[in-house]
Amino acid sequence: MSRFYLRSIIASLALASSVAGFSPASAQDRRQNEPGQFDFYLLTLSWSPSFCDASAERAAQANQSGDTRGDQAASDAAPNEQGATGEKASDQPRRNSRRNANTQCGDRPYSFVVHGLWPQYENGFPEFCQVPAPRLNRNIVSSMLDLMPSPQLIFHEWDRHGTCSGLSARAYFDTIRRARATVKIPEQYLALQDPLTVSPTEVEDAFVKANPGMTRTSISVACDTKRLNEVRICMSKDFKFQDCPDVAQRSCRRDKLVMPPVRRAADASTH
Repeated sequence: MSRFYLRSIIASLALASSVAGFSPASAQDRRQNEPGQFDFYLLTLSWSPSFCDASAERAAQANQSGDTRGDQAASDAAPNEQGATGEKASDQPRRNSRRNANTQCGDRPYSFVVHGLWPQYENGFPEFCQVPAPRLNRNIVSSMLDLMPSPQLIFHEWDRHGTCSGLSARAYFDTIRRARATVKIPEQYLALQDPLTVSPTEVEDAFVKANPGMTRTSISVACDTKRLNEVRICMSKDFKFQDCPDVAQRSCRRDKLVMPPVRRAADASTH
């Protein structure tokens, strides 16, 4: 299964962006790719059970059809499309598949995990602001695994987004931790034991209710064809929720989505 884990990452995140209506970023900002020169942050929280279910499904499909067809299926499902927030499928990190499967999709009960903290312009986004990126100490990586359960994701997020923050690696990942601490996850999503059918609006409203100062124009939901994939929250550089109409208007438009339950040891052993 491990050979197909990366393809699952690529396909599921690309589909989330395309279904949610993300289009290429608009006109380039005059500050394009200058470290530290941006308007606000976008904190992206991934619903880990959706990621793991999609990964398992694609692995099973690829195993049934053979390696070549599995490659083609992943390619077809992952168009080279970039969201206005700065992520596209082909830019997802080349992760160690087996290691990441064992961490994120093992027996730990992950619910919402951090995908990233992305500097944003009012129109567009910076990316890869220092090439090559300053070296990332592995002690920093280890310290972040409770929030971001994939070492290669952490390296990727530093290379693509962290280098645009204008911060050192240590300060950037401390900023991620502070941003995550700012957001309260609605209680009903903390230990979900059964599949839950929701609408994007219901999820947004739950986060707004749980987080004073957050509004419906400071949050968006990303989805695939049937599952909730991510919640994206705009905040200022000093960790106050911030309206971002351009992000909010790109929220998932599907009427109903499924949130798979938080994984348990018995679930993990079947994949």
